Amino acid sequence: MGIYGVYIVSKSGGLIFNYDYTVPKIETEQTFSYPLDLKLSYENNRLLVSFGQRDNIKVGHVLLAINGIPVSGRKLEDNKDALEMLDDAANYPLNLKFGRPKMTVNEKIFLASMFYPLFAIASQLSPEPRSSGIETLEADTFKLQCFQTLTGIKFIVIADPTHTGLEQLLKKIYEIYADFALKNPFYSLEMPIRCEMFDTNLQALLEQADKNVNKI
Repeated sequence: MGIYGVYIVSKSGGLIFNYDYTVPKIETEQTFSYPLDLKLSYENNRLLVSFGQRDNIKVGHVLLAINGIPVSGRKLEDNKDALEMLDDAANYPLNLKFGRPKMTVNEKIFLASMFYPLFAIASQLSPEPRSSGIETLEADTFKLQCFQTLTGIKFIVIADPTHTGLEQLLKKIYEIYADFALKNPFYSLEMPIRCEMFDTNLQALLEQADKNVNKI
């Protein structure tokens, strides 16, 4: 059980803070024969699995290494082209390592901007007037908890689906934000949060929250 990360989204939908706390590392390494029964596509400077899920290798996972040699983009460390190597039957069998790609800053900004309209749509779909929008979103691999302040700023925490007490955690994060970001005379609501004291206190709070859950 653990907390994966914290996002803070401004009133206008921009990502003003992100903190990756404990993102699970998911990697799978297997030996493949020719022809390769996975389809790979080159997107965003990464070789991604686009078809053919198998044995914990999922669509969207990125090719990390071939025969133990790391892959960057579509090139190996020895400057060989990864796709050309995968297409040549003479190279098989090949040991391939796949893993979940690490999100880039631009991808995080995009996801934050996508959450903003979804939150507004949820508010409108609710049969109750003045609905607060999305507060909890649960999936089989994670839980998203959201807390919106009176000024429209959204505090979001992503955690293991079994993690409890996320609503109280978000309110404590808001208290830290009020103490160390809002009281900074050089900070405005739409600006990215760059405050060492906020970062330090947030990390301590997340560590304590994880310890409390593990005691249960």
